[in-house]
Amino acid sequence: MASLTAWKFDTPDGADQALGKLEGLAKQQLITIEDAAVVSWPQGKKKPKTHQAASMTGAGALGGAFWGMLFGLLFFIPFLGMAIGAAVGALAGHFTDYGISDDFIEQVRSQVTQGTSALFLLTDQVTIDKVSDAFKGTKMILIQSNLSAEQEAALKAAFGEE
Repeated sequence: MASLTAWKFDTPDGADQALGKLEGLAKQQLITIEDAAVVSWPQGKKKPKTHQAASMTGAGALGGAFWGMLFGLLFFIPFLGMAIGAAVGALAGHFTDYGISDDFIEQVRSQVTQGTSALFLLTDQVTIDKVSDAFKGTKMILIQSNLSAEQEAALKAAFGEE
């Protein structure tokens, strides 16, 4: 079963560095990266930069539509004010259908701020001890949202670009 996770780093380039390390682990077959995206928020900038990582297994499992909607909800909509509150509520409710709770959204929103970065991963088949060893000494916070099999299927069906 796949897991959607968000990893927060204390530097704007920490997420890109971690992704590079994970891609190396994927080549060793210690982790399967279904899809990934990075948020980098340099100090002094009003909003973060986002990009979807090149998929290790062909086309990303979720695709740009999913990441764009999630990052919009997390980082860009809060800047637009209360005028679109109803639309935000509907969008947040839509993500709950895929196992992304309001709590997950609030945790990410409160922790990923200027001067930090985040790595969002959809992973499967992780050799936990080996991946953990590779990240020993790395300063990061894991915010995790485990997906049920039904939620994973719904997420891929709704946003997949297969």
